[in-house]
Amino acid sequence: MVAVQTAAKPSLSASIETRPTSTVGEVAADMGAEGVKAPDGGWGWAVLFGCFVITGFSYAFPKAVSVFFKELIREFGVGYSDTAWISSILLAMLYGTGPLCSVLVNRFGCRPVMMVGGLFASLGMIMASFSTSIIHIYLSTGVITGLGLALNFQPSLIMLNRYFSERRPLANGLSAAGSPVALCCLSPLGQVLQYQYGWRGGFLILGGLLLNCCVCGALMKPLVGPKALKSKVLELDNQEGPEKTKKPKAKLLDFSVFKDRGFLIYTVAASIMVLGLFVPPVFIVSYAKELGNEDTKSALLLSILGFIDIFARPTCGVIAGLKWVRPRCVYLFSFAMLFNGITDLIGSQAKDYGSLVVFCIFFGLSYGMVGALQFEVLMAIVGTEKFSSAIGLVLLMEAIAVLVGPPGAGRLLDATKNYMWVFLLAGIEVVISAVVLATCNFLFIRIKSSALEDKLESITVTDDAKTEVCHKPSEISEEEEKGARQGQEKETNEKVIKKEEEMHKERVKEDRPESETVDSKAVERFLKEQRQNGDMAISPETSSLLKK
Repeated sequence: MVAVQTAAKPSLSASIETRPTSTVGEVAADMGAEGVKAPDGGWGWAVLFGCFVITGFSYAFPKAVSVFFKELIREFGVGYSDTAWISSILLAMLYGTGPLCSVLVNRFGCRPVMMVGGLFASLGMIMASFSTSIIHIYLSTGVITGLGLALNFQPSLIMLNRYFSERRPLANGLSAAGSPVALCCLSPLGQVLQYQYGWRGGFLILGGLLLNCCVCGALMKPLVGPKALKSKVLELDNQEGPEKTKKPKAKLLDFSVFKDRGFLIYTVAASIMVLGLFVPPVFIVSYAKELGNEDTKSALLLSILGFIDIFARPTCGVIAGLKWVRPRCVYLFSFAMLFNGITDLIGSQAKDYGSLVVFCIFFGLSYGMVGALQFEVLMAIVGTEKFSSAIGLVLLMEAIAVLVGPPGAGRLLDATKNYMWVFLLAGIEVVISAVVLATCNFLFIRIKSSALEDKLESITVTDDAKTEVCHKPSEISEEEEKGARQGQEKETNEKVIKKEEEMHKERVKEDRPESETVDSKAVERFLKEQRQNGDMAISPETSSLLKK
């Protein structure tokens, strides 16, 4: 009989988590909370819908609020630069509060944090409708609503990562499409509200609309394993008594992700990318006006960009989910950034409206690809367990770049009086980020060092007195990871069955009269025999009585 020494056999998923460095191009094994496998469907589609709405509110709302800027300028007697701080503070809160969101999610879970965030987002806009100065709007719309949107955005991505594994690239692409869809809806809605009810009534109605964030938060149902198996495992753990090893307390913010070489490369590349990624959408309308186009015609460029973006994101998600593309998703992300940067460089030479239309088509395509892949690549690097901490730290680093990028481009425009240099700078920054990500991944991750090659997984199998040791390389394919997860589940079931057999034998021994002697092997053979319906099962205990 072959006995497997489970104490000496590290699981495949465990070996992945304990690797000193992660391969950016590889897909981390995604097991949800408490080891529950991602269902890749079912209630996950409801979670995806909630993430779609939250992503739309988070990215489109700072731009949609700009519709009311002219009314605010007239109301409070301030300049355009003063009102522009509203959108800047919103974005700063969305990105800069990443670590705070990570701590709250690790402490209380995604659903409560999102419910509270929805209340904050709505409360901020409602309070802003009663403002008497621009400072009040900074605090209410900028800080309170921005914090509320941040408390919804990050947990929704975490839940999406837990519910999807095999179909995660498609899920990320569909959820990212919420940003251009919401922008196409919220901007016209804001104009209608301003015309019908003024900026105060518009803020009040938008505050009520943001209460839908609470509805989306209610959709984020935590993943729970099978009740029967879970209760039996807990029962076995309780019976182990003092021998049971205590689980380490979960960290509120896991800084160990900075030891991951792949995470560091991604963070640096993403921070450089954000410096120039958001510059063209901010300046494209002014660029068109500078070339002599009328306001309505110039504003149409953003609609073209957003329309292409809507279809680019889910399409890119489908491509990223292909079997031969997904392990190399980091290089697809690098290509998307390179595509976006080159588009900026070529667009800087536009001299007429037709050239700007072509630029917006290609920029919308590349911008959508970047939006669909940025969090998918991060999920693949760190996996489910550390993603809640990793995304908070990444967003904090990107917040610095978001605050520096567009204002820095504006200063360059003031100095040169030429939009060409603004688009050239943005393109160079995005191209550099693509080169950093691709080259560093190839040089420091894909090429295995001798230390990593020596790190092998050992599985010890004993057959009577013989011991066979099997070694496998640390680089594991998706099929092997899937088989390993199935093996773990089978091992857990066998452990439960074995424990039940032992408990049954103990009960049989206690109930048996002392004068009776029963062969333990016969009891074990009796427990393992399968009886057909109608057959009388004769136990070793009752056989002697029947003979009498």
